[in-house]
Amino acid sequence: MLCPSTSFAPTVGMTTPSLRTLGGRIGRSLPRLALVIIGFVLIVVGLAMTVTIVMLPAGVVLGLLGVATFLTGIFAPDVLDDRRSDQ
Repeated sequence: MLCPSTSFAPTVGMTTPSLRTLGGRIGRSLPRLALVIIGFVLIVVGLAMTVTIVMLPAGVVLGLLGVATFLTGIFAPDVLDDRRSDQ
């Protein structure tokens, strides 16, 4: 039995709403996940730099910047939902 190609499915509206909502959720959570990962990396680098007394000031600054970035990724409001409600 021959199966028709589904490459034309998005153009004729054959995609399922669940696939669309899954894509929307992934799209909204990706920037947050990136912020959390970057913040964690900055925290680790900042802690590693504070081991030597010479790099202590830069390590403290990077560590605090990492904490701020990490917390922003977790607690920031979702900007994409605000844009969609304005339209």
